[in-house]
Amino acid sequence: MVQIATCRRWNSPPSPLPSPTSERGKQTLLDTARVNPSPVGIFDSGLGGLSVLREVRALLPHESLLYFADSRYAPYGEKPERFVEARTLQVCEWLVAQGCKALVIACNTATMHAVQTLRERLAVPIIGVEPGLKPAAAASRSKVVGVLATANTLKSAKFNRLLTSLGNESRFLCEAGVGLVPLIEQGDVSSDTVRQTLGTLLSPMLEAGADTLVLGCTHYPFLSETIDDLVGGRLALIDTGVAIARQLARKLAEFDLAASPDTAPSVRYLSTKDAAHLREMAAALLHVEANAETVVIEPAPATE
Repeated sequence: MVQIATCRRWNSPPSPLPSPTSERGKQTLLDTARVNPSPVGIFDSGLGGLSVLREVRALLPHESLLYFADSRYAPYGEKPERFVEARTLQVCEWLVAQGCKALVIACNTATMHAVQTLRERLAVPIIGVEPGLKPAAAASRSKVVGVLATANTLKSAKFNRLLTSLGNESRFLCEAGVGLVPLIEQGDVSSDTVRQTLGTLLSPMLEAGADTLVLGCTHYPFLSETIDDLVGGRLALIDTGVAIARQLARKLAEFDLAASPDTAPSVRYLSTKDAAHLREMAAALLHVEANAETVVIEPAPATE
């Protein structure tokens, strides 16, 4: 039986904190770590970041984690850029106020539009994600690489700068996975609808000679088995989850924030929409029993 979780409300954001690269910011981080074995915050617009949480737990099993799904406003990939930036900052300020010692922005769209602002405003290490174009270009033998990402990620300036910088290394065939995120949010990773959508997106890539596929949204690793089944192993899949977990480990060590190996860790799951659904999806996608809660962070920024 699924338990209905407590609903909490938060309104005003905390004051900006010192930069983690400043002496004051570093001292703030160190003092917090000594007083409290704080959690690492992992933030996504929905449930895709669970794929990143899975890799973080595998690499850093002694770290406490706080997973935050802004499902009330998912998917970010279809929202205006200004909204994504402002809402990401709003939620991440809240996570810092809860005591998170570092933040993983487990959302490609949020990273593209907000990571610079977060690093300027928040006094904790910020680990963003971006499509693994570089490792894909290095891995591809045919030098034709497929990229599956959200429409918002594909049109972002940061993504296109990265794409341009690698233009001489490989040919990149980019497709927006329209409709896939809402299906995955419901735990659907292998239905006929999912398979038909993927077939439509991947067939032109295969026909053009692609041998590598970048999973450019943290939701998409949950489709890996279905993709492999559809293409018969003809595409090597690039998922940056492991690289993100390693970067988090490096940052925790750099700022002396790593938890003691004998720490008894906890994992909390928060949603702005439906904790019961988050609990169910964590069980379906990660095979874990999630301690889930519903939180309210309002008012959200204007969408225009």
